[in-house]
Amino acid sequence: MAEPQTMPNWQVTRIAGALGAEISGVNLSAPSAEDISHIKALLLQHKVLFFPGQHISVEEHVALGEQFGRIENHPNLKNPFTQHPGIFELAASQGGVADEWHTDITFEPQPSIMSVLHIVKCPEVGGDTMWTNLEQAYAELSAPMQSLCEGLTALHDALPHNRPDKMTIHPVVRVHPETGAKALYVNEHFTRRLVEVNAEESKALLEHLTSWVKNPRFTVRYRWSEGCVAMWDNRCTQHFVLNDFIGERIIQRVTIMGDTVQAASEPAWPPYVRPGPLTAQSRHDRQLALYLKQASAAEN
Repeated sequence: MAEPQTMPNWQVTRIAGALGAEISGVNLSAPSAEDISHIKALLLQHKVLFFPGQHISVEEHVALGEQFGRIENHPNLKNPFTQHPGIFELAASQGGVADEWHTDITFEPQPSIMSVLHIVKCPEVGGDTMWTNLEQAYAELSAPMQSLCEGLTALHDALPHNRPDKMTIHPVVRVHPETGAKALYVNEHFTRRLVEVNAEESKALLEHLTSWVKNPRFTVRYRWSEGCVAMWDNRCTQHFVLNDFIGERIIQRVTIMGDTVQAASEPAWPPYVRPGPLTAQSRHDRQLALYLKQASAAEN
């Protein structure tokens, strides 16, 4: 990808080989249309951007998010402190530590396009966040594994939010709508099952893929400072919070929704549900069978 041009007073500093850049010289409390255009180009290049020292208000945060698309509050979780329809808030004192690798809200048919986070309070030590580059993770798979993954889909659900009934199916390999790059699209937090293989095969392959994306050479780790704003592209990244701190940690996030997940290719096989009469083993296919039954009823 060609190096995007930036504003003359901006300083853009890469912070890892795989992804991530820190940007100074921009005021996110009142960005211009030209600022937003440059941020979009930088986000496509670096996948996650950090803007330290912003200290934006809730209203400015929401207005910033709206420059990138339709925003929605979290569909399942409630804010502990700040009640605003455009803001999703997590506080460590209320159990708000996202310490499993995930892409935001993949259990929705049209999940998150990107996220804009403002760190309101952070500990002196610890509580860093890591991101991984899912395009690089896909590119470094062997050709046979790439081919297999492109023929598969996966069932995602909101079980971590106590909503296993909220389910959808996405391709295991997706295509970025703006760059055309392929990326792995499964995560340990929301992905329950590969659809076209049996439960044992799904468990083995998912464990491999969700472990593979954590390879350090695909990642960036960022140490927060209060007032920092971060933006990341949910179409090609996952993230993870290190739960290694003492004290309060409060983040506020604006989530831009409405992604259309484009598969790298159509599924190569039909969904697998154990044939024959029900047995003890059938429980491993129960959730997938329920989803397929509901999807069929909705079509009819």
